[in-house]
Amino acid sequence: MKKLILIDGNSIAYRAFFALPLLNNNKGVYTNAVYGFTTMLLKIIEEEQPTHMMVAFDAGKTTFRHKTYGEYKGGRQKTPPELSEQFSLIRELLDAFCITRFEMDNYEADDIIGTLAKKAEKEDWNVKIYSGDKDLLQLVSDKVTVALTKKGITNIEAFDEKAIDEKYGISPLQIIDMKGLMGDSSDNIPGVPGIGEKTALKLLKEFGTVETVLESIDKISGKKMKEKLEENKEQAMMSKELATIYLEVPYDSNLEDFSFGHYDKKKIVSLFKELDFSSLISKFDEDGETLEKEEFDDVKFEIIDDIKAEYLMNPSALVVEVIEENYHKGDILGMAVTNEAGHFYIPTEVALKSDIFLEWAKDETKEKWVLDAKRSVVALGWKNVLLDGVTFDLLMASYILDPSASSHEVSDISKRKGKGQVQEDDVVYGKGAKRSIPELDELADHIVRKADTVFKLKESLEAELKENEQLELFKELEMPLSIVLGRMETTGVKIDTEQLKQMGADLEKRLIVLEQHIHQHAGLKFNINSPKQLGEVLFEKLGLPPIKKTKTGYSTSADVLEKLADDHEIIQHILHYRQLGKLNSTYIEGLLKVTSEKNRIHTRFNQALAQTGRLSSIDPNLQNIPIRLEEGRKIRKAFIPSESGWKILAADYSQIELRVLAHIANDAKLIEAFQEDMDIHTKTAMDVFHVKADEVTSNMRRSAKAVNFGIVYGISDYGLSQSLNITRKEAAEFIERYLKSYPSVKDYMEDSVSQARESGFVSTLLHRRRYLPDLTSSNFNKRSFAERTAMNTPIQGSAADIIKKAMIDMAKRLEDEQLESRMLIQVHDELIFEVPEKEVDKMLKIVPEVMEQAVSLKVPLKVDVSAGETWYDAK
Repeated sequence: MKKLILIDGNSIAYRAFFALPLLNNNKGVYTNAVYGFTTMLLKIIEEEQPTHMMVAFDAGKTTFRHKTYGEYKGGRQKTPPELSEQFSLIRELLDAFCITRFEMDNYEADDIIGTLAKKAEKEDWNVKIYSGDKDLLQLVSDKVTVALTKKGITNIEAFDEKAIDEKYGISPLQIIDMKGLMGDSSDNIPGVPGIGEKTALKLLKEFGTVETVLESIDKISGKKMKEKLEENKEQAMMSKELATIYLEVPYDSNLEDFSFGHYDKKKIVSLFKELDFSSLISKFDEDGETLEKEEFDDVKFEIIDDIKAEYLMNPSALVVEVIEENYHKGDILGMAVTNEAGHFYIPTEVALKSDIFLEWAKDETKEKWVLDAKRSVVALGWKNVLLDGVTFDLLMASYILDPSASSHEVSDISKRKGKGQVQEDDVVYGKGAKRSIPELDELADHIVRKADTVFKLKESLEAELKENEQLELFKELEMPLSIVLGRMETTGVKIDTEQLKQMGADLEKRLIVLEQHIHQHAGLKFNINSPKQLGEVLFEKLGLPPIKKTKTGYSTSADVLEKLADDHEIIQHILHYRQLGKLNSTYIEGLLKVTSEKNRIHTRFNQALAQTGRLSSIDPNLQNIPIRLEEGRKIRKAFIPSESGWKILAADYSQIELRVLAHIANDAKLIEAFQEDMDIHTKTAMDVFHVKADEVTSNMRRSAKAVNFGIVYGISDYGLSQSLNITRKEAAEFIERYLKSYPSVKDYMEDSVSQARESGFVSTLLHRRRYLPDLTSSNFNKRSFAERTAMNTPIQGSAADIIKKAMIDMAKRLEDEQLESRMLIQVHDELIFEVPEKEVDKMLKIVPEVMEQAVSLKVPLKVDVSAGETWYDAK
């Protein structure tokens, strides 16, 4: 039997958006609706095993129903831009799954679904419809089932004819009559004033239809009821007409066009990676795929077993091949050099034993053009080889020129630049469990091709950078930063493992105490980490109101528990238990796992990832150690100097993004506030609420702080309402007052969009570009995201560039003054150093001096700096 699944795309997307907290990927794209939609889709596919699928969307705001009633759906709030922007991604997701999607002007998704459901029913197919709209219940029959989403995205209530009869006591078609009498506030269908669901059902059980009810007004008891029906006859009939799903949408395709069973695994994995859906990627493991090799021209090369000086001409392209993602732990498989003398493959052991190579590598006068400077510096550094004289980095050049590119692997760069003569690494080495090192000839050929590509592309990419006014960004910022970061990674940061272990032991004791408190409040022992057992305790034994259900029972997610926090004392204990448990497993145990035998952690900084230019940290992520909880902050106590008697010094830019906003927007009030060193959030509250400084309440300042930082990230009324727990109307009014108080900020936001629309990109103060082709898109959702990006990228990107510049200046200052102090970590706007006792006073002076002079703005840059025995103490 064929089974057709029909999904109301708009309804499921809305449900997912409001059920999940606002999420975004590393590029700032909101993803919570896409994630919720995806999990719902995977659940449907797994449970239903459909043979055919189709997702219908609403095409626009106006439908044929508006001719009948102009106010149809007139009361709905405007879709939050954070959701609107995600619809294009949902459509892209469906295309990757090879699921047909459809929309048609003048019709709603309900009409499309109704038309196709009835067509499939006539052909004796089984049909199941997924939506949150009760109107679709009118389609239920012996072949059609409707699954309605309830709270959350996985709590589903399925309706067949029996279920409708049990719940409402009427037939599916009478759902239309019920809407005709009671109306529907969500669609602004008026119905008969004063008649609710209970009364409507009572009338329909007695009279059957709206028409019969209106014909039988004399038989109805109650004077007021009769008057309401008499006065609203036309409105009742119109409401029934509005609620009736149209079953003859002119859709010409055959139902077989909705066949489902094949999907584009590569596209799905690529999209999941772009959206940062790491937990879902494993469901679509690609390891079993065999990638085909491309046919390329031959490259002649020599395999060297004795290095001679003439092989290392000036300049030379150098590739140090380490294929492990974590290059701190990876072996160097071999090296390749390309220059005017030819192509040379150098086995690792040959290079490391050659005085000629070692001297050439560290000679800063010998130009090296590399594929990835940081990876090369670190890999050779672990072999005690110093790499200097790097003047070109293909990875960084590609990243600056094409920041939105999904990959900066040399094979992809070469294809984009028309020089595609390099196989993908996965083709040569395989993937996952099948990963292996090929025979020497194939290995050498692959690495040599990479060096050849670097050598051939250097001149043309630098010409592009120069044309874009980005050569200085490349040569003076990103290139030297690669070397600085490489040295920081190799140095690493020392960890007091005993301290971490003690913290873990202390947390274990606290978890035991919390467990006892929870069991006491519950009146029984149970597994707190079992959502099923916890749900039964909370919602059955203790009788707390269930907020959300899943297919396995009650939801006990953090957002559910937080809503119940005032209902029972047990909730706070459970939330604290979870927080401490995560601290212990993710951070205490997690850090111990990646600590080396010498008690050091060597993180990796992603320099070519975020389109804003921000650095991120992985393996482990040192930028994400939680500091909201005191227990989380204390983890920083385990980060200590590597030398006895040294100190940890931390320097943090104060409100750098708001200072950049003041500079770029040239707003007089913001500039004045920063120049006079005022509390910017108090100043904003004064301007927005028109009060004096001593009249600013904590709530006023909190609201001002939220909108100050929100403006930097392109906040909407919905986003601010969620942040402050106020209505969207109140949030919109606050944003409006803010923009009236700071008109130059409003002008900046508008001008940044219009200028980007003309040029196609936005720029930071140091000329980093972010291209925004979707600014001219006819797709509203894509265009909205691009507009928000145009506003916030110059601010976020400039702040990122400033701290990068500060890092380079700081590294040079340490070298020039021959200081022993070392730069260890960058955490967004903060730099961490380890400092000898004798240099502490000097570093307390020169670090803020260097950081505050990194660039010149219309407002002063301010740096807070302090030193202590540990990272925790340096605050």
